[in-house]
This record gives sequence, C-alpha cells and structure tokens, in this order.
Amino acid sequence: MRQGSQERSFLINHFRYFPVFIDLRGKRCVVVGGGRIASRKVTALLLSGANVTVISPSVTGVLQEYCERKRIKHIRRKYRKGDLEDTFLTVAATLDRQVNREVSNDAPCLINAADDPGLCNFIVPSVVKRGYLTIAVSTSGTSPQMAKSIRKELEQFYGREFGLFGRFLKEQRDKLKEDISDDRARQRLMKKIAGPEMVKTLREKGFERTKVLVRKILKESL
Repeated sequence: MRQGSQERSFLINHFRYFPVFIDLRGKRCVVVGGGRIASRKVTALLLSGANVTVISPSVTGVLQEYCERKRIKHIRRKYRKGDLEDTFLTVAATLDRQVNREVSNDAPCLINAADDPGLCNFIVPSVVKRGYLTIAVSTSGTSPQMAKSIRKELEQFYGREFGLFGRFLKEQRDKLKEDISDDRARQRLMKKIAGPEMVKTLREKGFERTKVLVRKILKESL
C-alpha cells in the first residue's frame, strides 16, 4: 500500500466521525425503549427542545411523569416497522440487541444505539455544559469511560464562572453589533475581551473581577 493510501486509511479509521452540534428544536425524535438508558436519552432530547416519542410496552417513573405532563408521547407497545416515518433522529435504547439492530436497519434518519457504535451513524459525546459553553469529548466510541473521565476533569477546570461569562459576553457582543458597524474593528475588540488572556483572568480572578475589566476595556475603546 502506498504511503498516501495508508494516510487516507488512517484518517478514515481514526477520524470517521464529523463533530457537529444539531438544532433539535421542534424536530421529531423517537426513542425505542423505556428503561434507565432511555430515560437519560429522553431527558437530553427534551433539554434540546426535541419533540419526543417513546415506543415501549413499559417505561420508568421518569418517563411516565414526562408523559403525564405531556412532555412526551408514549406509544405503549413494542417497536414496529414503520414507526420511524418522518423522524429526524432515533435512539435505540432497548436491552435486546436484535430489536436495536432492527431499529437501526429501519431508520431513515440519524440513529444512535446505546453502547453499540456498530449500529449507529452518529454517537453521543460526553458533555460539559456551562451556560452557552458546551464542551464535548469523544473517543469515537472506543472508550466511553475514558471520555467520561476526561469530562470530569473538564468539569473541575471549567466552573460555573464560564457559564456566567459566556452569557455576559453574548450581551456585550450584541451591543457591539449595534455600536460598531465595522466588522474588523468589532472582531478586534471581541478578541480583547474574549481572548486567551481574558480566559486566564477569569479562571484566576473570577467572574466579577473579569466583568469589571471587560467593561473598562469597552469604555476605553468606544
């Protein structure tokens, strides 16, 4: 095999997943299964604004509560071919691999099967969420536990102050769009208030002192 072919093969095998964040607001998403794993998946989908349908003969207390509050639709039976029509995203979350395989084969959409990358066309990363800031960690399905371990480290490194600062920066960016018409000038100023040095200041001195510094920079620049 030529070196170029070897390099392409390495890239395909090691970088097969394209990292992307998907807007699920209002999208029809189906979760097949009603157990603990399904509960976690449904909760995450609801937080993303998805329109969720659960297909399972029985469900956990959490899913039952979602159903009673009309946050999800529950089809109380086993999965049937045709259940995934007009579905944007599907999660196969049963304890029966054969059923999960059937769901995967039938899915005309994005499909994730819990703990079985071979049945997926996308995988779910381990996530750190701090307000607008989202940090996703993936091992391409090879070691979910390693991804979780790294996520826990990141949770310690990126605390609550990053969520607060992200919201604050959004407010300042929105104001700058109104105050500064020159795109390059606005981008230069954003680099000052959101660059590496400011992130370092945030980590070392906290949100309140960093906010004061940002406001001082903006006052002197406008």
